[in-house]
Amino acid sequence: MKGKNMIKNILFDLDDTIFDFKMAERVALSKTLVSFGIEPTEYIIKRYSEYNISQWKLLELGKLTREQVKVNRYKLLFDELELDISPKKATAIYEDYLCIGHYFIDGAEKIIKTLYDEGYNLYLVSNGAKRVQDGRLKSSGISKYFKGIFISEVIGYEKPSIKFFEYCFDRIDNFDIDETVIIGDSLSSDIKGGINAGIKTVWFNPNNEVNTTQIVPTYEINKLSDIIKYI
Repeated sequence: MKGKNMIKNILFDLDDTIFDFKMAERVALSKTLVSFGIEPTEYIIKRYSEYNISQWKLLELGKLTREQVKVNRYKLLFDELELDISPKKATAIYEDYLCIGHYFIDGAEKIIKTLYDEGYNLYLVSNGAKRVQDGRLKSSGISKYFKGIFISEVIGYEKPSIKFFEYCFDRIDNFDIDETVIIGDSLSSDIKGGINAGIKTVWFNPNNEVNTTQIVPTYEINKLSDIIKYI
């Protein structure tokens, strides 16, 4: 039975909300580095992740294109390590590995099935690359639970842009802004985007990070099963 808050539509972020992207990233990056004869040390993995995050933030701000993000993170890493390796080639190899398999966030598969069985309309909203997300969704078998899968690369706008959300809303049957919530791990992408769009927001914060921003979610949860309390 649906909850007291009359929520009908639930928009789920994908990376680090349903899928453990950090794990997938680590595996794919390690294999990519090994293919170039580079030992995937903790330092290199950490630096790549830092460069990756910084570039995605610039994408969210509209300062970089998706293709620039994908290449720049490797260029910055290889420049720091003084390695003469093509960032474009590394990007292609990395994405090939990233498409293979999936790793669920703890409790993700169960809560998705539960919400589906209870009659909620579930949608995926992701800034990830279409080819990568398609591969992992196929591997996981969870596409059947979602009424719509919205990928920014296809839409042409990224979260938190209001245009991304307007595109999604136009494709949700009998859409009502008061009956819709977004759940995601990123304050700057998912929560800010939800606020921009005027819908309720649930910040998935499994590591109990301190929110030092001015972006205030409607609700905050530390484990996915707690979603039930707020819908």
